[in-house]
Amino acid sequence: MLFQEIPLKGAYIVDLDFKKDERGFFARSYCWDEFEQNGLNPCIVQCNISFNLKKGTVRGMHFQRKPKPEPKLVRCDQGSIYDVIIDLRYNSPTYCQWFGMELDSRSYRSIYIPDGFAHGFQTLEDNSQVFYQMGERYAPEYASGVRWNDNAFSIVWPLPVTCISSKDNSYPNFIPENLY
Repeated sequence: MLFQEIPLKGAYIVDLDFKKDERGFFARSYCWDEFEQNGLNPCIVQCNISFNLKKGTVRGMHFQRKPKPEPKLVRCDQGSIYDVIIDLRYNSPTYCQWFGMELDSRSYRSIYIPDGFAHGFQTLEDNSQVFYQMGERYAPEYASGVRWNDNAFSIVWPLPVTCISSKDNSYPNFIPENLY
């Protein structure tokens, strides 16, 4: 695996190191030791799949509060998405900054999202599927979010929004606070 740090401290693009031959390729998509060697939380306790019917669908921006923050490794297994993370770590030098990138089923690229980040995405194709490996179990009493279109972040989404849940659309305006 190849780890590339992005502008938000502690978050990484994770690319596969393909071993190709006449049969196709082989690549490791996760390794506890390699995650530890790169200073990332290697623990995976839960895996989730999100299937999205319509291009332009937005899911997010989700996070879990202390004491159950969720580090994530996210990959698009079908179609393509524009993946977005926001640093909500109050004492971080990149606090309230966001980063977005395309993930698609052709590149096998993943993004590692550490504790203290909100996460969401917009589908760029119909029938897009996202695979999450989670470092903490889902705890509904700690689940929260920030609004996908909050002016506190001014995220630039690539497409008009065609579908969003009422829950994701109803998060209140962000109030700076020490969430992590």
